[in-house]
Amino acid sequence: MTSAGLLARLDQITRRSEELRAQLETAPGGSIAAISKELSALDPVVERIQAWREATRARDDAAAMLADPEMKELAEAELAELDAGLPGLEREMRLALLPKDAADERSAILEIRPAAGGDEAGIFAGELFNAYQRYAANRGWRFSVLDYDENEVGGVKGATAEIEGTGVFARLKFESGVHRVQRVPATETQGRIHTSTVTVAIMPEAEEVDVQINDSDLRIDTYRASGAGGQHVNKTDSAVRITHIPTGTVVAMQEEKSQHKNKAKAMKVLRARIYEAQRQSLANARAADRRGQVGTGDRSERIRTYNFPQGRVTDHRIGLTLHKIDRIMLGEMDDIFDALIAEDEAARLAAEE
Repeated sequence: MTSAGLLARLDQITRRSEELRAQLETAPGGSIAAISKELSALDPVVERIQAWREATRARDDAAAMLADPEMKELAEAELAELDAGLPGLEREMRLALLPKDAADERSAILEIRPAAGGDEAGIFAGELFNAYQRYAANRGWRFSVLDYDENEVGGVKGATAEIEGTGVFARLKFESGVHRVQRVPATETQGRIHTSTVTVAIMPEAEEVDVQINDSDLRIDTYRASGAGGQHVNKTDSAVRITHIPTGTVVAMQEEKSQHKNKAKAMKVLRARIYEAQRQSLANARAADRRGQVGTGDRSERIRTYNFPQGRVTDHRIGLTLHKIDRIMLGEMDDIFDALIAEDEAARLAAEE
């Protein structure tokens, strides 16, 4: 049953869309961009409202035809078809009405760090970083390595990348947390399964207008790049470490030979970290008494296990297990992301009722 309040809201959105379209015809040039932006955000919502209303009217018409003996059989068939489709149309409409995360359409910063497990954690961190890179390529996104600190055994001490494209953050934001791997390391002579963990952070890319950073709040240190070398690391005197004194946030960058480029990359990551911390603080303040079904995104939360001997990947937040670990490590992650997004949508819809 659709509430009177919801119907009134649908009318309000539809009227606003009509007002904006009328304004476009007479608006001065300076305001056209703002009107167009608001209208483009409303258009998908209005389309779903109209589709649901048209189907609802058609159902009412079919129900009225049941009283006509000559039309009853046709009306019953049409009614059955409409009754089957209406719940889906209403769900799509309600999803379109949910408040949007302002960061969803943004590009993202990916950070991966080994946690527990020594060399094996570093090796898996590098493999997971590569898996995200393959996924980005599959989506047509641009994946730019910002920093890749390789260790002596072919893994990483830490890796950071910028993933550019529309809707990157919306697609990847549930990846933040602890990822656990269970397998027999190449260095294990007894065939024993080891458990290691890595942390993943996905942060929306921040613009300068999102985060105001004063130069006086920064401490910038330069040093010689270190690491095992390889395809990513350049061993020069250009490494940069930036500390944001008010928050204690520290970002180090050594990928480029140019100190200027390393500083620019470090500032990009620093801005993203501070922006995400502000977003999380605001989200926690708004919903201090509840958490979404897919978790908080806290890096301390174990979210997924990659069990290589059994060939399975399990996301613990939604109880999803997939027996295709090889494909997932090749970047075929849509089944996981689709399930996480669907669970989040269901939780948000339930919270609105």
